[in-house]
Amino acid sequence: MKTILVASSKGGVGKTTLATHLAAQSALAGHRTVLVDADPQGSSTRWAQRRAGLDSAVLPIDGTGGKGWRRAVPADSDIAIVDAAAGAMAGDLGAYLDGADAVIVPILPSTLDIEATVPFLDTLARHPRVRRGELRVGLVGNKLKPWTNSSQQTLDLLRQWPYPLVAQLRDSQAYSVLVGLGKSLFDYHSAQVRDHQGDWQPLLRWLRKA
Repeated sequence: MKTILVASSKGGVGKTTLATHLAAQSALAGHRTVLVDADPQGSSTRWAQRRAGLDSAVLPIDGTGGKGWRRAVPADSDIAIVDAAAGAMAGDLGAYLDGADAVIVPILPSTLDIEATVPFLDTLARHPRVRRGELRVGLVGNKLKPWTNSSQQTLDLLRQWPYPLVAQLRDSQAYSVLVGLGKSLFDYHSAQVRDHQGDWQPLLRWLRKA
C-alpha cells in the first residue's frame, strides 16, 4: 500500500483540501483508497462520509490515535492518504513518517505562513528517513494568485529551498465548496474545472515516482 502524508505545522494552509482531492483522484482512478484523518477536527472524515454514496467512495480511518491506524486499514487497500493534525511537528508524526512513501507540505503565499513553516521543515530534515533520502518531501504552493507580487515572491523563495516545489495551486472558492459537498475538482469535467485540474498534474506525476 502506498502512503502519502499531507502535513504542516501551520493551520489553515489547505492540508485537508490537498488530502481530500488526492483521495478523490485516487478513487476515481480505480484505486482502493483510504483517507486517514489524524486531525482531531475531523474535517477529512466528514468529507469522506459525504462521499459515501458515490462509486468513487473513500474509506475514512481514524488516525488520531497514532500507531493503531494501520490495523483499521483493509488488507486490499491500494493507497492511504494521511491528513496530519494541524500544528504537528515531525517529532509528532513518527507513526506516519516511518511508513510514508512521500510527504506533501502546503505553503501559503505570505511571510507569516512561510516563517511558520520553516521550523517544521527543519524538524522534518532531521528525520532519519529524510536524511537518508528514503522519504521524499515536496512543497505545494497553495492559494496562489499568480498575478500578484506576493505569490511570485513566494514561488521564487520556495524554489531556493532544499525540497522541490511540486505544484502551484491557484486560489479558488471552488475548493471550499467542493470539500463541503464531499466532492473534488476531479469529479467534474467542465472547461473551467479542467483548467484548475491542470495545476495538479505536476504533483500527481511527482507522486507516481515516489
